[in-house]
Amino acid sequence: MDYHVNNINQAESGKRKILWADRSMPVLTSIREQFSEEKPLNGIRLSACLHVTSETANLMRTLKAGGADVLLCASNPLSTQDSIAASLVADFDIRVYAVNGEDRDTYYEHIQAALEHKPHITLDDGADLISTLHSDYKDYIGNVKCSMEETTTGVIRLKAMQKAGGLKIPVIAVNDANTKHFFDNRYGTGQSTLDGIIRATNILIAGTTFVIGGYGMCGRGLATRARGLGAHVIVTEIDPLRALEATMDGYQVMTMNEAASMGDVFCTVTGNTRVLNISHFEKMKDGAIVANSGHFNVEIDLEALDMLANEVNRNVRDYVDEYVMADGRRIYLLGEGRLINLVAAEGHPASVMDMSFSLQALMSEYSVKNGLSVAVHKVPQDIDELVASLKLKTMGIEIDILTKEQKDYLTSWEQGT
Repeated sequence: MDYHVNNINQAESGKRKILWADRSMPVLTSIREQFSEEKPLNGIRLSACLHVTSETANLMRTLKAGGADVLLCASNPLSTQDSIAASLVADFDIRVYAVNGEDRDTYYEHIQAALEHKPHITLDDGADLISTLHSDYKDYIGNVKCSMEETTTGVIRLKAMQKAGGLKIPVIAVNDANTKHFFDNRYGTGQSTLDGIIRATNILIAGTTFVIGGYGMCGRGLATRARGLGAHVIVTEIDPLRALEATMDGYQVMTMNEAASMGDVFCTVTGNTRVLNISHFEKMKDGAIVANSGHFNVEIDLEALDMLANEVNRNVRDYVDEYVMADGRRIYLLGEGRLINLVAAEGHPASVMDMSFSLQALMSEYSVKNGLSVAVHKVPQDIDELVASLKLKTMGIEIDILTKEQKDYLTSWEQGT
């Protein structure tokens, strides 16, 4: 079997991590058991471009159990857990092309390997796989029945492709499902981002001024958890509704230009470019910490930071680079500006990824059974609610159901005051 991982001898350690995560993914486990019996993906070649973590490994196991011929590559050069990649190859017979720290050329060679698999279904996190398909592998577009997109940044890119008339395949915006972004983005990103920042720096969050760029679901989750650890949280936004919401949630809202001189820790979670730029770096205090938890490192203007620095000291601590300005101020960049929750930590907890990856598995099945038009599609509400119901069941939680009288009331207009 062809593959490219860092060290196949790390497989034993990776398998332990995969099986540990599986214990916290009961919904996905139940789907895997169902897929093993029904084989809904028989004959389907499936290429996934995702963060190579223990949770992702359990999704790959589920898709393979459903009959798919599965190949996995990394969706970020620094998010791969090498032992997980090794175990998927050695223990689960799944082709993997992912090495932590791979350079840009290797990253795209791995994406090319995923596309040369001639997939019928693709799973993407950030839309690099789909954009490469549309630019360099146009002859393969006709094979693709559907693609699933996992993250906000990818959905933004795909909707832009659709608006420009460049999208040639059906795409399901898994990220926009309620059981994904309400939980994975908010609770998963909130906790794992702080986990990554703390592991990289070992700073005390309490008492710091913590500046968050963006108040989408990821920003909301991060703000809540930073405040919970005792930080004074400042939120910056470009959307007036989100800025108003952040204000009424009790956070201080201002422009990044205002916040730049006040922050001890800065973290971007917007999906946009140059959220932190030269004008902000020039105002930051000595010792400011800069991190990103959006999908791409473009949220931080790394070229400007390099240009301003008189001296750059790499790895003053694992995942920490020190930029010394002309006036002696030091700015600390975490994880090369890449996803700090996956670079310095382990990404989202398995229990929240249980829902996101259950959606991925169910939507893969759905895309095979239903011919979809070329567009960015929503996850059907009944599948979204099914995943929520299954998750509640695994947690031992029961909820009320409507009586016939209540159903009639909600569907009628005759009854008034």
